[in-house]
Amino acid sequence: MSGTSEVAKPNGQPMIEAIGLCKYYGDFAAVQDVTFSVHRGEVVAFLGPNGAGKSTTMKLLTGYLAPSAGVARIAGHDMSLDRLEGSKKLGYLPENGPLYPDMTPRSLLAFFADARGLTGAHRQERIDAVVELCDLKSVIGKPIGKLSKGYRQRVGMAQVLLHEPDVLILDEPTAGLDPNQIREVRETIRRLGRSKTILLSTHILQEVQAMCNRLIFIDEGRLKYDGTPQDLTKDGRPLEEHFYELTTQ
Repeated sequence: MSGTSEVAKPNGQPMIEAIGLCKYYGDFAAVQDVTFSVHRGEVVAFLGPNGAGKSTTMKLLTGYLAPSAGVARIAGHDMSLDRLEGSKKLGYLPENGPLYPDMTPRSLLAFFADARGLTGAHRQERIDAVVELCDLKSVIGKPIGKLSKGYRQRVGMAQVLLHEPDVLILDEPTAGLDPNQIREVRETIRRLGRSKTILLSTHILQEVQAMCNRLIFIDEGRLKYDGTPQDLTKDGRPLEEHFYELTTQ
């Protein structure tokens, strides 16, 4: 599969909703009145320069941070009021997500399976499924601290997928990976995007055109663009030029 996928048509209730989201730290506005929604089957890139408010917005959406104003919903659940139910539908992979270096992928996945309340045959089925999906068989018994960054990222992705979430929020999922590892993660995200809702941040614009059917640009905490890559680049200019224009105005 190459190029961007077709844009998913909105179908039913949005799976990710940001409604007037704001986050203030004293007089500093990290996020200002950000509103967008993402439906099932969409893979949406969340773009902006460093310090634009991307990670803060993702933490607001996941319920990790409480908004100063506005509402964040996952699968219809207000993440300020009903975070536990919303979290059952959500898989969140933060940038450089924490892993326990002394644990093996096997023991880490068992730990998270227990934390998620997976039991019986279903528990082992889910562990086996994510090990297969993320290609972890060759390192399943090795300490995570001894694994390459690419394999550690796969372990993080595996634990995110363990409870079969409908929504994935991925913050820089290919940061620090080599080209082969980036390709593997890209293929995994494409495959998952056929049935799930995915919002991901990245600084690598080539990834956007390869994986995503929609772009959301943010700068200085404000939404600057929400649309398709094709609409943005229909003037024939590359995505890099539009990124520069949208984030230096």
